[in-house]
Amino acid sequence: MKTLFVSYRVTDLDRSLGFYTALGYAELGRVEPGDGARLVILKFPEEPAASLELVHRPGEPPVDVGSGFDHLAIQVERLAVTLETLTEAGLDPEPLEYPGGPQGPKTSWLTDPDGYRIELVEWPSGHADSITAADFA
Repeated sequence: MKTLFVSYRVTDLDRSLGFYTALGYAELGRVEPGDGARLVILKFPEEPAASLELVHRPGEPPVDVGSGFDHLAIQVERLAVTLETLTEAGLDPEPLEYPGGPQGPKTSWLTDPDGYRIELVEWPSGHADSITAADFA
């Protein structure tokens, strides 16, 4: 088994697409299952397949992310450059942090238009590409 993608229900599809496109996602495809609902499948250009789905159902109440969801983590190559790019695109990333100390990962946080939190992570040099069992040894 493997995880295919994460799906977010969004209040305003165009506003959310603008945000996630500025973050670096590209649209892979769309599905309109009926009743005005629209699903947009996204991926980062370097990814081989979909990683995020935005779901818009206009007849439902506004999104409430305070009911159990915590955050989405996204790995970046150079966080300082990413933060500059996001700021220039009109997004508002939080300041750079070092949660594991100066030799650990660099992180920053961002919040999408519906309140979903996104953690941007740059691994230290020599770290595996993602979190592995070695991180807990």
